[in-house]
Amino acid sequence: MVSPVLLIAVAAWAIAQVLKLLISVAVYRKFDITYLTTGGGMPSSHSALVCATAVSCGMSAGFDSPVFAVAAVLAFIVMYDAAHVRRETGEQAKILNYIMRNWAEFRPEDFERELKELIGHTPLQVAVGAVLGVAVGLAGGVIAVGF
Repeated sequence: MVSPVLLIAVAAWAIAQVLKLLISVAVYRKFDITYLTTGGGMPSSHSALVCATAVSCGMSAGFDSPVFAVAAVLAFIVMYDAAHVRRETGEQAKILNYIMRNWAEFRPEDFERELKELIGHTPLQVAVGAVLGVAVGLAGGVIAVGF
């Protein structure tokens, strides 16, 4: 049997990915199926995944358990990375894409492909993903699993 904690975590990730697609349609009037598998954007599926994992670990093993402590620390590391390190990589990609678009006569063939700019998250996107993960973790723990 598959661990309920794993099922809850994957459910939070999947819900976040679907929400990205729906938000893209609502805000940008653009249906782009790649939002179901891509990183970056609102809400952070990374944050949803790790927060759902931490909350469901806490509900099943106890919020005073070492299992919850490890899951919570992992969640903070992933969310910090999403909001800072990966966000910076996206900003660098924007600058590099600008340089490549404006360097027409010197642009080598290998650099015609644009870099992915939507890599990291804003702090708000991380926070919304975290809230989503906590909500899914609580709902999954209380309703589906009976923790």
